[in-house]
Amino acid sequence: MYDIIIIGAGPAGLTAAIYARRAEKRVLVLEASSYGGQIINTPIIENYPAAADISGFDFANNIYNQAVQLGAEVRFERALRIKNSSSEKTVVTAKNSYVCKAVIIATGSLNRKLGLENEDKLAGRGISYCATCDGAFFKNKAVAVVGGGNTALEDALYLSDIASTVYLIHRRDTFRGEEATVNKLKERENVKFILNSTVTKLNADRRLQSIEVTNKDGDTQTIEVNGLFTAIGRIPENKSFADVVTLDSEGYIIADESCKTNVDGIFTAGDNRTKAVRQLVTAAADGAIAATEAIKYIS
Repeated sequence: MYDIIIIGAGPAGLTAAIYARRAEKRVLVLEASSYGGQIINTPIIENYPAAADISGFDFANNIYNQAVQLGAEVRFERALRIKNSSSEKTVVTAKNSYVCKAVIIATGSLNRKLGLENEDKLAGRGISYCATCDGAFFKNKAVAVVGGGNTALEDALYLSDIASTVYLIHRRDTFRGEEATVNKLKERENVKFILNSTVTKLNADRRLQSIEVTNKDGDTQTIEVNGLFTAIGRIPENKSFADVVTLDSEGYIIADESCKTNVDGIFTAGDNRTKAVRQLVTAAADGAIAATEAIKYIS
C-alpha cells in the first residue's frame, strides 16, 4: 500500500514526489517513457526563478535526482486506468496493479499534429516536433516553424543559430508567446515572419522538399524548406482516466488551483489540467499544491 501514486514524471509529478516524500509519505511515481516531460527538450530555461540559463535536460535531471534521493520510488510503466473505491485507489499498468490512498495525475500532454496528408510518413524525413532533438540535421538549410506560443518562438530562435533561413508561420498576426522572445526573433536577419497563414500541403519525394502556405485571403505560396518543425499545441494525455475524472471539451482534467478533481482522493497537476498558464513554474506549483492536498486527504 502506497500513500500516494503519482502518474507522470515531468516537473509537476516530480515536484509532487518531492513534497510528498518530505512529508514522509510512501510515494510511487509511474512514468510511461522518460522522466522530465517536454521541458527536457528545451535548450535554455531563462524564466524559472533562481535557475536562469539552465538547460531543460539539466533541469530534468536535477529534479529527478532530488526526488529519488528523497526516497521516491520510480517505475517506468504506463498507467492504463485507475480503479476507485471509497477506501483505496488502484492504478493498473500493463505489468502490475498498485494500491494507494491517493493519486495525482500529472501526465502532461502530447504534440498536436497539423493533420496533413503524409505528415506521419514524413516524420523523421523533414517533419519534426522537437527542434532541439533534430535541429542539428538542418545546419545551413532552410526550415519552417509553425505556431505562435512560447515553444514555437523558442524553436525558431534556437534554429536561427543553425539554419540558413527560418520561416515562422502563424495563423494570426500576434503571438501568444513572450514578447521578449518575439523581439529577439525580429533582430535575427535569417528569420522570416509569415503571419495570418497556415501550412496546407506538404510536398515531398522521399523527404520533405517544400510546403504550401495559404493566407487568410486564400492566396497560396510554395516555400522550399528541408525541415518543418510543428509547435501548435499539445493534446492532454488523459483518455485513460476519462471514466474516472471529469474532462473538459478539449480533454483536460477539470480542476481549479486546488488541483482537486471531481473524485475524492484523486488530484491532478501540470499541463493536463484546465488552467490559464502552462509554464514550467506553474507545473512545479501544481505539483506542490497537489501533493499538499493529497497529504491532507490521507491524513
